Amino acid sequence: MSDKESEESWINPEEDRGWSQESYRNYMKRRDAEEQMIKEERLPKATDKQVGGNHYKDCKIMPIEYITKNNLDFLEGNVVKYITRHKLKGGVEDIKKVIHYAELILELKYGKEN
Repeated sequence: MSDKESEESWINPEEDRGWSQESYRNYMKRRDAEEQMIKEERLPKATDKQVGGNHYKDCKIMPIEYITKNNLDFLEGNVVKYITRHKLKGGVEDIKKVIHYAELILELKYGKEN
């Protein structure tokens, strides 16, 4: 039995709903597309959620996106992260962290001490 005969043996649109083969295929394509959209909405991307607060949710550019797109290393990324959130989360402590990470960059990358 060929693939076409096999497909026609289990799908008989004329008997079930009176559909042509083309109508059935279009329906299945549309249904698969809708199911995929539902699946994507139920399973958000990791970049669409935040664990442990909401201090980044109103950023136009999320720190993680900026950090990765600009190939920043760990120290540079932390400067971006803490300066972005200081007003909404850590305040003075986050500014101190920014300064500390900047000092680490100076020391470890440029050989300069405080």
